[in-house]
Amino acid sequence: MKSLMDPCCEKCFHTPASPCRDYIRCRTQGPLCHDDESCRAKHKAHLEAIHLPPESEKRQILICAGTGCTSSGSRKLVEAFAEELAKHNLQERVAVKITGCHGFCEQGPLVIVEPQKVFYTRVQVEDVPEIVEGHLVNGQVVERLLYVDPTTGERALTYETVPFYAKQKRLVLHNCGHINPEDVADYVASGGYEALTKVLFEMSGEQVIEEVKTSGLRGRGGAGFPTGLKWSFVRAAEGDVKYVVCNADEGDPGAFMDRSVLEGDPHAVLEGMIICGYAVGAKEGYIYVRAEYPLAIHRLKIAIAQAEKYGLLGENILNSGFSFRIKIKAGAGAFVCGEETALLTSIEGNRGMPRPRPPFPAQKGLWGKPTVINNVETFANVPLIIKNGGAWYASMGTEKSKGTKIFALTGKVNNTGLVEVPMGITMREVIFGVGGGIREGKKFKAVQIGGPSGGCLPEEQLDLPIDYESLTSAGAIMGSGGLVVMDETTCMVDVARFFLNFTQAESCGKCTPCREGTKRMLEILIRICEGRGEMEDLETLERLARVVKNTSLCGLGQTAPNPVLSTLRYFRHEYEAHIRDKRCPARVCRALLVYVINQEKCTGCGACARACPAGAITGEKKQPHTIDPAKCIKCGNCMQKCKFGAVELA
Repeated sequence: MKSLMDPCCEKCFHTPASPCRDYIRCRTQGPLCHDDESCRAKHKAHLEAIHLPPESEKRQILICAGTGCTSSGSRKLVEAFAEELAKHNLQERVAVKITGCHGFCEQGPLVIVEPQKVFYTRVQVEDVPEIVEGHLVNGQVVERLLYVDPTTGERALTYETVPFYAKQKRLVLHNCGHINPEDVADYVASGGYEALTKVLFEMSGEQVIEEVKTSGLRGRGGAGFPTGLKWSFVRAAEGDVKYVVCNADEGDPGAFMDRSVLEGDPHAVLEGMIICGYAVGAKEGYIYVRAEYPLAIHRLKIAIAQAEKYGLLGENILNSGFSFRIKIKAGAGAFVCGEETALLTSIEGNRGMPRPRPPFPAQKGLWGKPTVINNVETFANVPLIIKNGGAWYASMGTEKSKGTKIFALTGKVNNTGLVEVPMGITMREVIFGVGGGIREGKKFKAVQIGGPSGGCLPEEQLDLPIDYESLTSAGAIMGSGGLVVMDETTCMVDVARFFLNFTQAESCGKCTPCREGTKRMLEILIRICEGRGEMEDLETLERLARVVKNTSLCGLGQTAPNPVLSTLRYFRHEYEAHIRDKRCPARVCRALLVYVINQEKCTGCGACARACPAGAITGEKKQPHTIDPAKCIKCGNCMQKCKFGAVELA
């Protein structure tokens, strides 16, 4: 295969200095044009012949090979399909392709048959012969493997008709689940690196930044700072050495947005970083990704090597005179390293701890040089903005929050997974539209948005639009995109304790408010959950939370009190029930549980008494038993062993 820095072909006048529209695509597939007057037409025909085959001649089997589906055995499906296709002599007519995460992780392993877009769920190796013979040979869809809507019972034939996908707007995720993340040709065939070509040969750095400003793109890592403005600060900063850093240190419990993009479309992130480097005048970039993401790191390394091989990264990119290199830095898993200054300190080889600001990284960042720091999702948006225009991007979303946002939708909701929705969509639309509502018909109680540093919003906030300003006013934050749904069985005091326990453990300890304040807050929450709280604890807890929020050095401490403050704001009655009534309304806090035996249901079989490790259950054989609350240790063994449902919670 020829180098991307060579002309299209010997008789073509289009060169890297004056490229034709499909130059990069031609380079990855090999030149076919031999007539300079019809170069574009030849390129177009070439692409259609390779990437847009007729349905009757070429089909594809797309197998999700993201972390979720891989852990469910999807890699075995690749070999199984290859073997089965060979048995039917279909290996030349049907391609088997691995992809990144489709998003609907709980339904994995996922398989899509293109071009019909048929969507199969929870596919196992033993299902492969039926798919090949039934679907590919005889044209009969395997209905039992189609997605079934848990609320209506209806089957969805294609992924576009699955409610989980139908209500999304997938921009950043448009390639995830549809291209092979380990093949640069797949990326360029979908329009990849066209934005980079446009930037290198048609735009100045100032024009790139203005386009990003026009788009209204804000940082997707949590704070929501205007991306174009940040880039302009770095471009204007003095010095010849500048850096571009991608924050892929995704540490929120249950969050996997960045991981999925890196695994499913790594070249989009690389392209965004290269464009940023060109715009601000940087020649070197770093991707800081946690070591717990081995598949993401593996695919990033492949993508970087391929981009360098074809002249898309490295010295003199596409013979444009611009050079840019990208290195990977694997983080050790400290949550605080998601904070930009702590991240920079870690890249420099020191313990990840935040620095006082100002100076901000845009003036004094990595090794004291001006530095742009954006997260994975932010960079992945950039090629789309450059390719389609800032005004196009700004047409989506709200007045101050443009574009789309990716969320990891988890918790007590029917459809869990990775979703991308327009800014301004309501919580209700996401949870009950995309998410399919609450599991087992239970009642919605709250949604935690923004990760462990976010806030818990109640039912009355379900129609709140998802944008930066609305969430902040409600006591939550956009964060990186965690969205945890809770039902009536969730104790909000216990939720606040859980998230504060996480952030307290992850505090680096550098500043006193965060180090000591979160510890004292956690002690109060533990006392309340154990039934030892007092009413004055609520005032103390709230006062401590505001001190920590207002005086901590970095974003970890400044946002750690959010779960406490939001639950006190919306669920104060649950705190009061724990303290005044010594009762957990959701029956979650173990110390406040009271087990009793229903005398009418008890048969006196003695199973509960034999299971009790504390000897708290007594009674004659075949006579109703009783539980001594003074001896009961709240283990719940009696309830698990009772076959008659006689053991109940008071």
